[in-house]
Amino acid sequence: MASVGIMALAAGLTACSSAGPATDGKSASADPQSATGTVTVWLMDDAQKSWPDLVQRVNDEFAAKYPKVTLRLAYQGWADKVAKLDKALGDGTAPDVVELGNTETMKYVLSGALAPVQRNTFDNSDTWINALANTCTYQDKLWCVPYYAGARVAIYNSAALQQATGSADFPKTEDELRTALDRIADKNKADRTYSPLYLPGPYWYAAMSYVSAYGGAIARFDSGGNWHGTLSDPKSQQGISHFVDLVRKYNKGDLTLNEQNQYEAMARGHAAAFYGNGYEAASVAAPVTGDPSLKDAVKVATMPGPGGKPLPTFIGGSALAVTAKSPAAALATDWVRMFTSTKSEQALADKDILPNNLTQLNPLKTKPVTAAAANAVPDAWFTPLAPGWGLVEKQKILPDMLTAILKGKSVDQAAKEADAAIDQLINKAG
Repeated sequence: MASVGIMALAAGLTACSSAGPATDGKSASADPQSATGTVTVWLMDDAQKSWPDLVQRVNDEFAAKYPKVTLRLAYQGWADKVAKLDKALGDGTAPDVVELGNTETMKYVLSGALAPVQRNTFDNSDTWINALANTCTYQDKLWCVPYYAGARVAIYNSAALQQATGSADFPKTEDELRTALDRIADKNKADRTYSPLYLPGPYWYAAMSYVSAYGGAIARFDSGGNWHGTLSDPKSQQGISHFVDLVRKYNKGDLTLNEQNQYEAMARGHAAAFYGNGYEAASVAAPVTGDPSLKDAVKVATMPGPGGKPLPTFIGGSALAVTAKSPAAALATDWVRMFTSTKSEQALADKDILPNNLTQLNPLKTKPVTAAAANAVPDAWFTPLAPGWGLVEKQKILPDMLTAILKGKSVDQAAKEADAAIDQLINKAG
């Protein structure tokens, strides 16, 4: 595993790079062997936990190409990365390369924190997943590079399903799913803490999937050139109500807990199924985080939604960006180029992580462990590409709305209040 925190991979000077600020070439220097400087990279700790071998290989490749450049890598956690990055940007200590969740990118594009890069200098850029590329694009310029995609799926204990229903195959329709969940509930009625479907109450990504299924939306762009909240629209309310009904009926845990570490409910024997990112399945049976005895029982499948169709999924994922004031922008861009190369993306695909492009995604559509997530990507939904979306998320407007409903507030009232709060923030850059 790559070492934690700061990692110097090549000896060299710590002065500004001699390569200059250009980020559009395929090489940071006419003579890479003589380039000097320091490149600081912030990656999320997902890479440290799940693909440290890829990180090490790319860093070794970079060190071989630029032997006089020092590369420093720091792993970040999602809980405090934004606050740390905002502080670093403010005091002039920002990294040269930073990983951004795809709901975070627009905030930093609009604030001028990122440097533009040339799309056609990156591998597979002509087949990047549109939903990822769109979050990196503004005013016909590319401000970050898609890294990997994520899609949510049904994750279930096939043994528990088999015992209760006689079949280990996950239901294809929601009516069939509800029947199966009712049978699971009956089979485990002696355990009041057992959730046939562990669906956390504040889980807004899941709730908005049901909103999308009914044709609703969090917000829409109007003819006047502004975004406005649309959670109180009838179709959106239908989706919210549908989600809340499922939570109340099938989640027997604390309804106010969010989806962080939701896999633990299954790992501890308290849930038959949950709706999560494909990689969460591995956590259920992992030696440290879960119960290894469940390895053969944990399966993934497409989550059925209303109307006999699959539940639309949120297209998650990450991008890599070069910060605007980086003194080593060209070197930093070359590191990003290596880290998102065809070879690097294949390393992710080999670990069942969805790559950034359709060419390498397609084989995963027929692989049992990735098929559900890979096939969900083309019809996935995304959060509004609005200036103030980051502020909306920061204020926790959606999870607070859901929690209020579960505590007794009407869907109509809670949705109207959420729309009003969204309207105050969504058109503001920040």
